[in-house]
Amino acid sequence: MNRHSSAPGKDKGGSKFPKLDLSAVKTYPIAARHSKVKTEQLAHVHEVGSSFASFMDSLPQVLKATELRELVDCIVEACRRSRPVIAMMGAHGIKCGLNPVIIDLMRQQVITGVALNGAGAIHDVELAYWGQTSEEVAEGLRDGSFGMARETGEILNDVAKQAAGTEMGFGEALGKRICADRPPHEHLSILAAGYQCDVPVTVHVALGTDIVHQHPSADGAAIGEASLRDFRVLAHQVAHLGDGGVALNLGSAVVLPEVFLKAITVARNLGLPAFGLVTANFDMVQHYRPRVNVVERPTQAGGKGFQFTGHHEIMIPLLAAAVKEKLRAK
Repeated sequence: MNRHSSAPGKDKGGSKFPKLDLSAVKTYPIAARHSKVKTEQLAHVHEVGSSFASFMDSLPQVLKATELRELVDCIVEACRRSRPVIAMMGAHGIKCGLNPVIIDLMRQQVITGVALNGAGAIHDVELAYWGQTSEEVAEGLRDGSFGMARETGEILNDVAKQAAGTEMGFGEALGKRICADRPPHEHLSILAAGYQCDVPVTVHVALGTDIVHQHPSADGAAIGEASLRDFRVLAHQVAHLGDGGVALNLGSAVVLPEVFLKAITVARNLGLPAFGLVTANFDMVQHYRPRVNVVERPTQAGGKGFQFTGHHEIMIPLLAAAVKEKLRAK
């Protein structure tokens, strides 16, 4: 028993275990304490009928709400200073219906480059030609029909072969093909919009991961060559991200974070100033590769990285609307 402990209470009929005596604990006035939350940081109640800009201003000045505003400011500043803003998209963002939002930002010259993985290109092409995409995987897996839609394989694999005989990367060749074919939903294609607006849309394929690789028309050499050209196109954009350029990773968990890291590496290896950039990862769950390869490692020598967790179909339109409102206000 020490001097800070009360005696066991067995004589009083209470607990038999000793308790710490708190009577000598030192306290201090709350005015002397730094508080992280103050009244001016609290949310404002949204007024019915008020503007979206007013809604954004009504968000609390804490945590991710503050970081989202900061990222919006970085994107707006990048636009004002003609710095690149690159969107790297996994397929899920396209399946979530975000093509009109991304295309609008491309046409508004906010997004200056888009990088897709192979699945992203597939869903973009299917939307453009048939106005529909995404299938029931488990259902098709039972009888081996998953991913075997004929026309999708024909277009993707044919374009890869055609691109192999040119200087075009996979994304540019796909955009050119869509614009030439004029399918019913061409206006919903990121690939076509990139070709029309001179915004590079690159496609980064991991062979064997996409449904079109199951088709007999797949030519690994052609796909690889076209995709490698797109890596160099993306690397050229990444090399100019320094001093305030922005790279957004919208839902790619593995392929695009790895591609981005290699693009940063070759830019710096060549002595190009890919430092001082801003990066952000948006995903439903924060994964290892986007966190370290997009948010942390590229900004350790200068710049800033952000992470936002949430559903793409809500977070990306929210970001896009906030950027547009801020641009209009300037």
